[in-house]
Amino acid sequence: MLNVFTLANGRLFQEEIESPGALANVHPVWVDLESPTPEEKSWIAQHFGVSIPEDVVDDDLEESARFYEEDNGELHIRSDFLIDDDETPRNVRVAFILYNKVLFSIHGEDLPVFRLLRLRARRIPALIEDAKDVLLKLYDADAEYSADALEGIYDNLERVSARVLKQEVNDQAAGQALAAIAREEDLNGRIRRNVMDTRRAVSF
Repeated sequence: MLNVFTLANGRLFQEEIESPGALANVHPVWVDLESPTPEEKSWIAQHFGVSIPEDVVDDDLEESARFYEEDNGELHIRSDFLIDDDETPRNVRVAFILYNKVLFSIHGEDLPVFRLLRLRARRIPALIEDAKDVLLKLYDADAEYSADALEGIYDNLERVSARVLKQEVNDQAAGQALAAIAREEDLNGRIRRNVMDTRRAVSF
């Protein structure tokens, strides 16, 4: 899926692109690609001069390959963004390319942080002024989302503690409590990793 975002009167407007011709008359500050097809990648290369590698969102990239600048001025950043939903909490790798005052983002699934920024930027005038603002506001929203998830961990652990302390604990209850603690600890680890990753990206 390929979406472009343009600025008009201080607000961000979204348009889904379904053909290369649709890119001819748009001047976006943000181009977002969710699970892009080879065809969509070729449109980006032809129109913007930006080539998107096949391994752009691979998880096994070395640290030096996650933050770098090309000779032509392209700034490349790979960051992990948290998803805390009813399924398994997980970090999703996002690749950013900042080039010619346009931010390109590439990822494998829709992210709550991206939805939050799109909503805010449509409603709040002057929230976004340029491509760098989009990137920084995404990191702002990610920090806020991680903080909310962390509060949820504390609330859940308090409920587990109260349940264990107020009743006799048999093997089944103990197993449930340990499973709940393990889930929250897994999420806590993902949040910590996410926050450290964001700090590295912003400092770069």
